[in-house]
Amino acid sequence: MKILSIQSSVAYGHVGNSAAVFPLQRLGHEVWPVLTVHFSNHTGYGAWRGPLLAPADVAEVIAGIADRGVIGDADAILSGYQGDPAMGAVILDAVTLVKTANPDAVYCCDPVMGDVGRGMFVRPGIPEYLRDVVVPRADIVTPNQFELEFLAGRRTDSPQALLAAVDVVRATGPRHVLVTSVLHGGVPAGQLEVVAVSDEGAWVVTTPLLPISPNGGGDVTAALYLAHLRSTGSPATALERTTASIFAVLEATLAAGTRELQLVAAQAAIADPPARFPARRLR
Repeated sequence: MKILSIQSSVAYGHVGNSAAVFPLQRLGHEVWPVLTVHFSNHTGYGAWRGPLLAPADVAEVIAGIADRGVIGDADAILSGYQGDPAMGAVILDAVTLVKTANPDAVYCCDPVMGDVGRGMFVRPGIPEYLRDVVVPRADIVTPNQFELEFLAGRRTDSPQALLAAVDVVRATGPRHVLVTSVLHGGVPAGQLEVVAVSDEGAWVVTTPLLPISPNGGGDVTAALYLAHLRSTGSPATALERTTASIFAVLEATLAAGTRELQLVAAQAAIADPPARFPARRLR
């Protein structure tokens, strides 16, 4: 599979394309990384250096790929954090370009905007732009629970409420929704759920809740779920493989005592996900 991944990049650590590209390559996929920023490190450190690329420059890179006559070879487009509607427009133009050349291509959007405890951490107007403009254009979306509640405009404090919120989002366009970091009254203490919903049904995987939340985990999750979903055609299998790999990466990160994801150390579990967390059908 060939994937056009339009995301941020850091020299040190793993977020954006610096989190997504290696796992996809380790699975055997070809990745065309297009960078929206190139920072020294992720912004969670509070200080960083490096350029924020202009949307016009990003569009030029994509146009250059099209000039090679290969844009129709892309099987998928992947995007994450979108810090400006102008960059979002460039990404959506790329989606149109790829899908015009290859109608079977899919767009996977990780609608990064906020999280429980932190609230919204993107610029004002970005959440509404993602909800109203970007998400309806996506085939696959991978919000966390906090982001799902915003996209759907409703609470998700039970399994039934969460599925109802997913249905609201799916009605706007996306056929596949992966909800991460799910915690509600129905989730046992000390555990965490990830839910996958598609036209075929809904499934959940439950894992232990590790005392760690490094930057970039969502970027890896979106990349892996896209890859496994397209490779297997099964949301349940994609869910199982994605959560197994992510848990192994988090375990390795916790053991290393670092705030940066240990993607290289856990690469065996990325290339060959262990059968660790079975998916249970919700409907």
